[in-house]
Amino acid sequence: MAYQSEAELEKQLVDQLVNQGYDKVSIVNEEELTKNFRIQLYKHNEKRLNGIPFTDKEFERVLRQLEGKSVFQSAKILRDKFILEREDGSEVYIEFFDTKSWCQNRFQVAAQTTVVGKYTNRYDVTLLINGLPLIQIELKRRGLDLKEAFNQIERYRKHSYQGLYRYIQVFVVSNGVDTKYFANTDRELLYSHTFFWTDENNIRISNLKDFALTFLEKCHISKVVARYMVLNDTEKILMVMRPYQIFAVEALVKRAFETNNNGYIWHTTGSGKTLTSFKASQILANEPSINKVFFLVDRKDLDSQTIAEFNKFEENSVDTTDKTSTLINQIRDITKSLIVTTIQKMSNAINSAQYQSIMEKYKNEKVIFIIDECHRSQFGDMHKAINKHFKNAQYFGFTGTPRFEENKSQDGRVTADLFEKCLHSYLIKDAISDGNVLGFSIEYVKTFDGQFDEEDDTRVKTIDTNEVYMSEERISLIVNHIIKNHSLKTRNKEYTAILTVESIKALIKYYDKFNELDSDLRIAGIFTFSANEESEGMDEHSRDSLERMIQHYNGIFDTNYSTDVFSSYFADVSKRVKTAQIDVLIVVNMFLTGFDSKTLNTLYVDKNLKYHDLLQAFSRTNRVEKSTKPYGNIVCYRNLKKNTDDAICLFSQTENTDTVLMESYDYYLNIFDEELKKLYKIVSDPSDVDSLKGEEEKKNFIIAFRELSKVLLKLQTFTNFKFTEENLGISEQKYQDFKSKYFLIYDSVRRSEDDKVSILSDIDFGIELMHTDKINVSYIMNLIRNINIDDKEKMEKDISHIITELDRADNQELRLKVDLLKSFLHKVVPNLTAEDSIDEAYSEFEDIKRKEEINQFSHEVGLDSDLIKEHIAEYEYSGLLNHEEISDKVIAPLLKKRKILKKIKDFIVEHVEKYE
Repeated sequence: MAYQSEAELEKQLVDQLVNQGYDKVSIVNEEELTKNFRIQLYKHNEKRLNGIPFTDKEFERVLRQLEGKSVFQSAKILRDKFILEREDGSEVYIEFFDTKSWCQNRFQVAAQTTVVGKYTNRYDVTLLINGLPLIQIELKRRGLDLKEAFNQIERYRKHSYQGLYRYIQVFVVSNGVDTKYFANTDRELLYSHTFFWTDENNIRISNLKDFALTFLEKCHISKVVARYMVLNDTEKILMVMRPYQIFAVEALVKRAFETNNNGYIWHTTGSGKTLTSFKASQILANEPSINKVFFLVDRKDLDSQTIAEFNKFEENSVDTTDKTSTLINQIRDITKSLIVTTIQKMSNAINSAQYQSIMEKYKNEKVIFIIDECHRSQFGDMHKAINKHFKNAQYFGFTGTPRFEENKSQDGRVTADLFEKCLHSYLIKDAISDGNVLGFSIEYVKTFDGQFDEEDDTRVKTIDTNEVYMSEERISLIVNHIIKNHSLKTRNKEYTAILTVESIKALIKYYDKFNELDSDLRIAGIFTFSANEESEGMDEHSRDSLERMIQHYNGIFDTNYSTDVFSSYFADVSKRVKTAQIDVLIVVNMFLTGFDSKTLNTLYVDKNLKYHDLLQAFSRTNRVEKSTKPYGNIVCYRNLKKNTDDAICLFSQTENTDTVLMESYDYYLNIFDEELKKLYKIVSDPSDVDSLKGEEEKKNFIIAFRELSKVLLKLQTFTNFKFTEENLGISEQKYQDFKSKYFLIYDSVRRSEDDKVSILSDIDFGIELMHTDKINVSYIMNLIRNINIDDKEKMEKDISHIITELDRADNQELRLKVDLLKSFLHKVVPNLTAEDSIDEAYSEFEDIKRKEEINQFSHEVGLDSDLIKEHIAEYEYSGLLNHEEISDKVIAPLLKKRKILKKIKDFIVEHVEKYE
C-alpha cells in the first residue's frame, strides 16, 4: 500500500494511548456510552456517595441536568458541582470533572462508536474523562487533506453530535503526518481556529504519535480542559488556548510561585496577548499566598474594545470610571483578588495622602502587577513610585514590541531594565508560520523622482523636507492613487483601510483633497486637538477642522456627534472600521496601536516610521480573517524599505525578512502560470468539465481550479494587475466560464440525491474565494451585532442603515434571508436590552420562524409537520431526498401529485439553504 490506512492509523493511536495509561473501553452506541458514564461517574464520586451507587431515578436526575443543553451550557455544567437529591431525601454534591486535581480524573479511550439514525455515523477515536466524551479525534489516511477530517467533524457536529456528545471540549484532526486541535462550539467551526501543538520553543509537533505523547498525555489534556479553556461569556462560546499562550502562562506562574523576580512575555502583536495575560492573572489571583493581582492598562488603551475583551473572560471585570475612589473600594474588598485598572489611577492611589492608610496595608504583602503593553513609557514613569510603596511587589509585562538598545525609550531604558528576564517569546515569524497572523505585502510608490533609489539613501534624506512632502501636487498624486487602487486592495471594498500621515496639518490637507476629488470612498478623519495650540499661519483651529470632519461624518452615517462628545465619535469610528463601513480612516497616531479589526486589510503610509512604531502600525492589517484575506497590504509613499527590514529583523530575531514579507507580483505570476498548466492538463476548456468521468476526476478539477483562484486572489491586490490573456495566460471570460462549471459541481454535491455520501462531501471547495459581494450574511450579521441597544434613537438609525444595505444586496445566500433579517430587526431588536445577546436572540428568533414555516407549509400541502421536519433533517445531513417515501404520503391525482412533490422538494431545498 502506498499509504497507511485509516484503520491502521486508528489502531496504532489506540494502542499508544493504552500504553500511556488510558483504559480501553468498547462503546458500541449511545446506550453503551450512557451505561459507561454511569459507572465512571459513580467511581469518580464514590467517596461523596458513601460507596452507594446511583439508583435508576437518581441517575435520571443526573441525565436531566446534563442533556439537551448547548455546547456552551454543557461546558459550564461540566465545571460546576451538581447537588443530587438521593432517594432517601439526602443531598450530595457530585462533580463531573475535577478542575483542580486534574490528574485525579478517570481516563478511557474508545474507537468506532456508532450513532445510528437515518444514516450511520462512526466516530473514530473518543477520549472519555469520567465517562464523558470530552476529546473527539477524527482521522484520515496519510496523503489526504487534513481539512477533509475537519469538514467531516463539521458535518457530524451539525447533525449527529447529540446527548452526551455535547460535552466534547476539544476536537483533534489528523492524517498521521499533520495533527491539529480546536475547541467545540455552538456556531460554525472555522478552520482558522485550528491549531498545531508545539513545544515551549515553538517547534511544531505535528506527527500523530508525538502529538499523542505530549498533548494527549492524560494529565496534560485534563489540564488543558481544566485550566486552558476559556468560557467566553460575551459571545457564549468555548475557546481553547494556543500552545504559546499555554507555555507563557506556565512560565509566568512558575516564576511568580517560585521566585520574587520579575519577567516579561514577548508575544507578537495580534497573537492574543490579552487572553494570555488575563488567564495568567486569574490563576495568580486564585493563589492564597498572593494578596492582590493588579492588571494595569494605560487609560488611552481602555477603549470599548479593550473593555469588551476583558469582559469576555470575566464579566464586569473592568472599572470604566476615572475615579480613584472606585479603585480604593476594590482594594478594600478582601474578596476581590484580581483588579483591572489603569496605570493613572494606581499612580493617584499611591501618591494621594487621603488614601495612604488603605494603601499602607499592602506595603509588605505579596502583590503582583501585570502590565499590558509594557513598553509604554507611562509605566516606566510610575515604576519608581510603585516600587517604593510595594516592598514585595512582582512585575510581569506583556509586549509585542519590546524595547532594546536599538529602539530604547526616551529615558534610555530597555524592557529588561524593568522586567529583568524574557520568560517566553513568540515572534512574528512564528505567528505567520502558524497562520495566527498574516504576513505583509508591501508596495513602495514613488511620489517624486529619486525617492526610492535604494542604493543611494543619502539623496532621499537631502530632499526629505516638509515643503516637498506637503506639496499640493504630491498629495493630489497620492489621493488619486488611493482612489484608483482602493478597490483592488480591499477586494471591492469588502475590507477597509487606514491612511497614516505625519501631522494634523497633513491629515486635514489629505481629508480636504479626498472631498475635493469627490470619489465614492467613505472617508473619515480622527485626531486629538489641543485647546491651546499655536494657530499662527493656519486658516482654522484644528478643533474647527475636526468639527467639520465630524459634521460630514454625521451626514454620511446619519449620526449626531461633535467635538464635545469626542469619545462617542471615537467609539463609533472604531465600530464602523470593524464593520467595513468606513473605506479609509485618516489618522496621525490614533488606531495604530492596540486596535484589532479583521476587516482592516490595508495601511497607506505617508509618514516616517521605524522599529516598534512601524511594526505596530503595519500589524493593524494582519489579523487572520478568511481565505479572501491572504496578507496585510502596506502601501508606502515614503522610503521605508530600510526601516522595514530593520524592524522585521529586530522583532523576528533574524537576518531574513522573507518569513514576514510576501513575495513580489512577478513571483505570484509565475506560480499562477504553473497552476494554470496543471488546470489545463485536466481540462483545456470549460466545456471539457462536462465530460469529466467520476468523482475523482471532478475532485482533481476542483483542487486545480481552487489553487489557481488562491494565487489569483494574491495577484489581484497588486496595483499592476491586469486581467488579460496576454498578462495571465487566460482571459477573464474564460476564467469566469470555468468558475461557472465549478459552481455547478459545488451545487450538485450540495443537492446530490444519490443514495451515498459523495467523496466530494468533505472536500474544501474554498467557495468564499469565488464570491466578491461585500454585502453578504457575515457583513450584515456584524452590523446587527453592533447595533447600539442602549440608545433608542441611535438604534433606529442603525436598523434603518442595515435595511438599506439589505435592499441593495445581490448575494444569493443573503437574499434568501432578507425577509427573515428585516423581521428580526423590526420585531425583536427594539425590545432587546444591553444585557441581551443579539446572537442568542437571533438564534431563538430563527428557530421560531423555522418551525412556523414548516407548520404553515405542512398545512398547505396536507402532510404531517414531523414528516417534513424528518426529510429536512435528512437533506441537511446528507443532501438526499427520499422521493419514494414522500410520494407514498401524498394522496392526490397524478398531475396534482407531481406539482405537490415538486413544491415539497423546492421547499426543503430552499428552507435548508435559508437557515443554513
